[in-house]
Amino acid sequence: MPQAPDYQAMLQTAVDEARLGLSEGGIPIGAALFKRSGELLGSGHNRRVQENDPSVHAETDAFRKAGRQKSYRDTVMVTTLAPCWYCCGLVRQFQIGTVVVGESLNFAGGLEWLRENGVEVIDLGSQECVHMLADYIRSNPAVWNEDIGQE
Repeated sequence: MPQAPDYQAMLQTAVDEARLGLSEGGIPIGAALFKRSGELLGSGHNRRVQENDPSVHAETDAFRKAGRQKSYRDTVMVTTLAPCWYCCGLVRQFQIGTVVVGESLNFAGGLEWLRENGVEVIDLGSQECVHMLADYIRSNPAVWNEDIGQE
């Protein structure tokens, strides 16, 4: 019987990326794409501020760094925050099988839509992730609103 993936260890990779982004002056959201076996394919973080590029969300950064894969069905996208609609579209377009989120309190994203469309979604409810982003939002509301497309 195959061993279940260690989602907490996978999340730590995304948290490390989020902290790196914060140290660079960016929004602390990190992500990583793994094979179901636990092999890391690529990790990244939100670099919208650092690169002045609104498309560099954590999930897209991790996805790009993972390089081309024959199939994504047996992959796990791990992210510190529930993915936005843009990143949910990436998950659906490439049929990523599982999405693991650190938290969905600060932003619920499109988790229900992913579930309704057959994606396994696991919300770990990480207090570390909740606090890291809540502290950022409190200190940088304008940047956060820009990130989620709010005026």
